Amino acid sequence: MPDLQRLSPAHASALLAFETENRTFFAATVPDRGDDHFTHFADRHTALLAEQATGAIHMHVLVADDGEILGRFNLVDVADGTADLGYRLARDATGRGLATATVRELLTVAATDYALKRVTASAAEDNHASRTVLTRNGFVPTGTCTLRVGHEGITYARDLTDLAD
Repeated sequence: MPDLQRLSPAHASALLAFETENRTFFAATVPDRGDDHFTHFADRHTALLAEQATGAIHMHVLVADDGEILGRFNLVDVADGTADLGYRLARDATGRGLATATVRELLTVAATDYALKRVTASAAEDNHASRTVLTRNGFVPTGTCTLRVGHEGITYARDLTDLAD
């Protein structure tokens, strides 16, 4: 059973493998991180952990029993009891309900461990899978946005007060 874990220094090599192996798959729906991201991955990982230590972000990975990273699930722009959710799942891990279940688990962690009251997210209009993950987890549409040139998105929000206790 995959395990949701808070990002740590121990995840660096598996996370780099995850990002590298799925780079083309991710680039089909979100802007590519660029070669610099991969060249300076260790520095970027260290910077993310430092930012996480401040409480401004909460980064997580979904780890398989063998240590392979199956996905990233992040809460960013944390302020005033709110955060923005972002996630990506490995190509080979899609279609099994892992994203839905992991987002559900992360929302509980967000409410109980991070004292968040509201989480927002966005998904491309044509990304039915991500939109389904959000709606199955109680997110409601709040508007539209431009995710990248020529790529419109839908914004969502989820109140977490029902999860806090």
